[in-house]
Amino acid sequence: MVATARHQAPATPRPALRRPVRRKGQRVSRGYRVFQVFNAVILTIVVIVTLYPFVNVVSRSLSDEAQIIAGRVSLWPRGFNLTSYKLVMSDPMFWTNYRNTIVYTVVATAIAIVLTTCYAYVLSKKHLKGRTALIGIAVFTMFFSGGLIPNYVLISSLNMTNTLWAVVLPNAINVFNLLVMKAFFESLPLELEEAAAVDGLSTYGVLWRIVLPLSKAVVATMILFYAVSFWNSWFTAFLYMDQLDMFPVTVYLRNLIAGATGAEAMGGAAGELVQSGATIQSVTIVLTVLPILLVYPFVQRYFVSGVLLGAVKG
Repeated sequence: MVATARHQAPATPRPALRRPVRRKGQRVSRGYRVFQVFNAVILTIVVIVTLYPFVNVVSRSLSDEAQIIAGRVSLWPRGFNLTSYKLVMSDPMFWTNYRNTIVYTVVATAIAIVLTTCYAYVLSKKHLKGRTALIGIAVFTMFFSGGLIPNYVLISSLNMTNTLWAVVLPNAINVFNLLVMKAFFESLPLELEEAAAVDGLSTYGVLWRIVLPLSKAVVATMILFYAVSFWNSWFTAFLYMDQLDMFPVTVYLRNLIAGATGAEAMGGAAGELVQSGATIQSVTIVLTVLPILLVYPFVQRYFVSGVLLGAVKG
């Protein structure tokens, strides 16, 4: 008996999915036209509502103080001048607090992303004993906390007041970010990790050489989330610090907006800053958000894909 080989035709590759293109002369339904108009109107309103406050702040920062008080500044500067920028940038306390913000953000984001990644990777393993309890502990903290006074007592008892660690450690893990990364790790093919383990990689090797290279989008998104959160944070430093040279720039800005009195709260240029309060506040806001605006375009392409991949399994 002779065995005959069965010849199979090579599998035809599936064509890549493409957005349907409307041919010239092809009619569009009325409902689709209504949707396009409605969508354009809604997005235009969202853009205006989003951009107007920032444009207004920039205009105020470049306007004369008298024009701001008179309420004449809207979208365009009135009485253009850069005196307020020179005034703020000549204050050494502003640059000291600015440097503190950069240090706090970089250190806190690095610690947060390491802890969140490790915790999420552990929770993604369904065979882990006690996994449900660990998830429950994390989710529990989303709804309940120890309270302001117990947290302050804890930080004080650990001698972390007026230190970097009082800012970077209490909020090192955000549970929402943790759950997003956990869902993303669960969506990765298990066969990749099993093959890497067969080749001799340890658990840490699998995480470092297999999982993380496939997780660039979600990691970049988490870095953006954490960096923006720590950069804008002011209450933690305001609560646990009382030394001016340890404050971040957001506390400096808070003192300006709150109309802090006395030279201690405003630094060396306190008298001049108080005289130009409205313009100085706008200038400080612009200088504070500028780094985030410059960094965001470089990570924006990871933003949507990272959130979607981490939010939907499969």
